Amino acid sequence: MALQTQWEFLDDRGRLAAAPRTPSRLVAYIQAGAALFDHGLRPEGVFGSAHDGAGPDPAKAGALPLDGVAYLGSGPGVEADAVLATGAELLVAVTYGSDQIYGLDPDTAKYVEERLPVVVLDVGQGRSLDEIRDRFGALARSLGAGPPAGAGLDAARERLGAAAAGAAGVRVLALSPAGTDSVHVARPDAWADLRALSGCGVAMAAPEPGAGASWSTTDWAAARRLAPDVVLTDVRSNAFPVERLGGVGDWEAIAAGARLLPWNPEIPPSATAHARFLDAVAEALEAASPPR
Repeated sequence: MALQTQWEFLDDRGRLAAAPRTPSRLVAYIQAGAALFDHGLRPEGVFGSAHDGAGPDPAKAGALPLDGVAYLGSGPGVEADAVLATGAELLVAVTYGSDQIYGLDPDTAKYVEERLPVVVLDVGQGRSLDEIRDRFGALARSLGAGPPAGAGLDAARERLGAAAAGAAGVRVLALSPAGTDSVHVARPDAWADLRALSGCGVAMAAPEPGAGASWSTTDWAAARRLAPDVVLTDVRSNAFPVERLGGVGDWEAIAAGARLLPWNPEIPPSATAHARFLDAVAEALEAASPPR
């Protein structure tokens, strides 16, 4: 009987990535690399998006230990030759509902894909959190990994549902500080992780309809008027640090009246990371003050 010698995976662009053998040396967008690490697959290197800086963003890395993984730069700063120099046998990236490889300059992406198998998975608005996680799980299994051990996702989902039921009226708001004068308020329906919260019964506060598909950019007074009891605060490196919002009266009023929870809008698509997120929100709801 002939031995199976070829690895194949159909990505979310409809493109077939293939290799003579199962790839073991991986390079990935940092969010994807964090998910693969949760499956026991350690990438050789990771890269960031144009929003990131000269170093890897710890908020995006999840449990991925950054001290032993090469950082290849971010956005236009990622050089194709640096990717290839890692000896990678596969590049794993994400997209937001298009064929565009997020985090790579199009010319760089084209150069790499002509020389290396590439898998791009969709993490955009059209996918549920379960669908995104399942696609990364399928890729990890194709690369020889098993399911994450002890992820506890079912238990976390049940805990969150119970916490939401016991905290009826407690409102959760997700936001990304833009500065002392403005804030990006998340539209819950635009984010898979926030839709998952709604699906568990969490009452999500939402900005008024208007410009911005994923965010409503407004002032802090408008965010305060949403009267949140729990605030998910973007802690990625490109977000304005909340520590620098001292003296912003509306923010101080929000922080005084709500429980604050760090939030990574680019959560690693793995059962382990998703369980951790749901558990954290459940804990915040369990401890939240009664609605005002």
